[in-house]
Amino acid sequence: QVQLVESGGGLVQPGGSLRLSCAASGSIFSIYAMGWYRQASGKQRELVAGITSGGSTNYADSVKGRFTISRDNAKNTVYLQMNSLKPEDTAVYYCNANRATMPGFRIDYWGQGTQVTVSS
Repeated sequence: QVQLVESGGGLVQPGGSLRLSCAASGSIFSIYAMGWYRQASGKQRELVAGITSGGSTNYADSVKGRFTISRDNAKNTVYLQMNSLKPEDTAVYYCNANRATMPGFRIDYWGQGTQVTVSS
């Protein structure tokens, strides 16, 4: 079992920055791939950024060049640095931890979510 707690959301003006944090507990953090997802009102949850246990990263096209995901295995924490925020980035942001359990299967854990609102 993995418990995830997000923090760092809030209200920011367009063009501003926020850093989200996700603290993990309950298992060996370093073996998990981590990700940030978001869900805007009336829309499906989508992957924003992911980072593997080895440190490889991937991003949604809509955030490339603006968002950076990183992890600190010593602190059991994953971060999402968000710069040049746009109103369309407004959503609830969720932290995800996942690992493969057998070929074709994986287990996922989710945080409770943190609201990010980009508005003037």
